[in-house]
Amino acid sequence: MLLIVDIGNTNITLGVFEDDKYINEIRLATDKDLTSYEYETLLRSLLKDYKIEGCVIGSVVEELNVKFKRAVDNALNLNSIFVTSDINMNIKLKTDKPKEVGADRIANAVAVAEKYDSKNVIVIDFGTATTFDIINSKKEFIGGVIAPGINTQVKCLKNATSKLPKIDVSLSPNAIGHNTTEAILSGVIRGSACMVDGLVAQCEKELGGKAVIIATGGYCGLIANYMTRPFDVVNPILTLEGLKRIYELNTINQESVEKIPV
Repeated sequence: MLLIVDIGNTNITLGVFEDDKYINEIRLATDKDLTSYEYETLLRSLLKDYKIEGCVIGSVVEELNVKFKRAVDNALNLNSIFVTSDINMNIKLKTDKPKEVGADRIANAVAVAEKYDSKNVIVIDFGTATTFDIINSKKEFIGGVIAPGINTQVKCLKNATSKLPKIDVSLSPNAIGHNTTEAILSGVIRGSACMVDGLVAQCEKELGGKAVIIATGGYCGLIANYMTRPFDVVNPILTLEGLKRIYELNTINQESVEKIPV
C-alpha cells in the first residue's frame, strides 16, 4: 500500500492507495505545534491496520516539513519521498521562481499533464486559498492565480468587522441578500463563482484558446452551482493522484530524490 500525505494550511490529508485503487482517506487538522514524536504516535495509531510500503509527502507548511517526514519515516520504517521543485516530474516549471511553486500545485499539474496531452489545462483548487494552476499544451506549468479561499473570506469578514456574524458556508439563495447571512453568502459564494468565470476567460485569452477546466478541493461542487461556464471535470482527489504519480516517477531512480534533513 502507498501512503499519500498532503499537508495543507488547514488540513493534513492521508490518502491510502492499494495499487491504483484509492481505498481510504484520513484528515487531520494542521497543527504546527505538535512535535514529531506526537505526530509519529498519531500515525502509528491511525495506520495500524494498513501495510504501508511507501510514502510521498507534499507540504505547503514549511514548519511541518522536517518534523512530519521524520514522524512518517519512524512510524512506518521507511524513507518517504518529499516533493520539491527539484524532484523528477513529467512537467517543466516555467515560472520566474520555480522554487516558490507549492507542492500541491506541482501535484495538480503532474496529475493532468499526461491525461490531457497537447491541451491547455486550468486546474482550479478550492482550499484555504483558491488557486489556478495553468499547464500549457507543452506540459509546462507557466503560473496561475492565488486568491483567498471560501472559508478564508468568511473568517476575514468576521475578524475584520464588528457587526458581521460568523456564518456556515452553504448555498446562496439569492444574489440580492435579504438579510446579513444571505448577503455574505452571495458575496463569498456567488462572488467567487464570478471571479472564477472572469479569470478563466482572461487566462484563456492569454493562452490563445480554450482550455480544459478541472476543479478540485472541498468547495468546487458548491461553486459549480453558480458558474456561467461549467467545469469540464470535477476531481476531489486530483492532488493526491498527482502526488502518487510523482512517487511513481521517483521510485525508478531513488538517487534523484531530494533528501530532507532529519
